[in-house]
Amino acid sequence: MSRRITFELELPDDLASALHNEDVVGKAKEALVMELLREHRVSQGKAAEILGIHRDDLFPLMDKYQVAVVDLSPAELQDELRKPFPQRGN
Repeated sequence: MSRRITFELELPDDLASALHNEDVVGKAKEALVMELLREHRVSQGKAAEILGIHRDDLFPLMDKYQVAVVDLSPAELQDELRKPFPQRGN
């Protein structure tokens, strides 16, 4: 289930004019999702789902917004590295 949220954004005339061909709503949504990801309020999978993109396409976007792809403490990283890697089927 999802809920549609509408908000109004006031921009200076010169900036609004400069953005006339850009998807301002898309940019705002992208920025919000990246901030929620940075705050650990959504997972990478959920962020990709919200944005309607494949998870692999999320990583360049995370880089653009300077959101860490791997955001683990040193102890968490050590725990992850101790886990066996899953075997891929042929």
